[in-house]
Amino acid sequence: MNNVSQPAQKPAPPKPPSKMLLTNVNRGILHKPIRVLLFATEGLGKTTWASKAPSPIYIGTEDGTSNVDVTRFPEPTAWSDVFEALHVLTNDAHEFKTVVFDTVDWLEPLCWQAVSARAGVASLEDLSYGKGFSAALDEWRLLLARLEKLRVAKSMHVIMLAHAWIKPFKNPEGDDFDRYELKLHAKSGGLLKEWVDAVLFGNYETFTHKTKQDRIKGLDSGARVVHTQRRAAWDAKNRYDLPETMPLDWEIFAEHVASHRPGEPAHIRKRIAQALADAPTLAADLAAKVKASVEKAGDDAAELARIADKLTGMIQTTTTEGTT
Repeated sequence: MNNVSQPAQKPAPPKPPSKMLLTNVNRGILHKPIRVLLFATEGLGKTTWASKAPSPIYIGTEDGTSNVDVTRFPEPTAWSDVFEALHVLTNDAHEFKTVVFDTVDWLEPLCWQAVSARAGVASLEDLSYGKGFSAALDEWRLLLARLEKLRVAKSMHVIMLAHAWIKPFKNPEGDDFDRYELKLHAKSGGLLKEWVDAVLFGNYETFTHKTKQDRIKGLDSGARVVHTQRRAAWDAKNRYDLPETMPLDWEIFAEHVASHRPGEPAHIRKRIAQALADAPTLAADLAAKVKASVEKAGDDAAELARIADKLTGMIQTTTTEGTT
């Protein structure tokens, strides 16, 4: 008979209560910090654009920000440096409200170096069957998870800046053509574009002109613009109902985002007041009706937003009639 006592088994830890309950259901628009990716041609002013965001701090190459008065972490020399910076922002007390990656395509080689060193190879291409680039994609997923943690902990906006390059596009519906694309590996770029709420493509406003010799000549107005919707020539998207094209100006971008976020009545009232001040040609009776409607709406953000949109239409109509 075996008298050796058996160690008592530890009871299984209690199962945490489920959060998927009807009592936990929420409704309506969720007001969350901005997640935006701006990729653009060289020298357009990406860094300056991001510097106008609320209290930004930069992570990236010092060369990219050397001519702009911004706050920046020391230049990362390893992929782990990026995670350490995010750890500090998440856990330490500070007054920063925006983290800016300048640029994500500059950070990508650091990611590849980390994956290659871990695998004991010189480059990702030394790993078979695309395993290296898949491992790099996992690293980007970890980075996005850290950014989500930061957004929850400190309500910080996330701006990703990147360069654009021209790549051939294999068109399954017709002839192939060239287009502007994010200067990242296709898998990594696809993941980042999926995660953010807006992908903006920045470029100079361009036109074409046919000469007397029937040659097409490209012209630009010098204006710097961002495109918010996908076209054959570039990638873009937005979940903020932005205009198709808008100036490269952070304040204008933020204003359009805020105007489609009911729940901020003070901001919308301020926008309406500014629109009235900027439209002296608007008939006095119409301006009076707008002011009365605003007063009646009170703090009803949805109604104030409707008034603001209608006012914009009235101003545009008045301006058009005055120039015809």
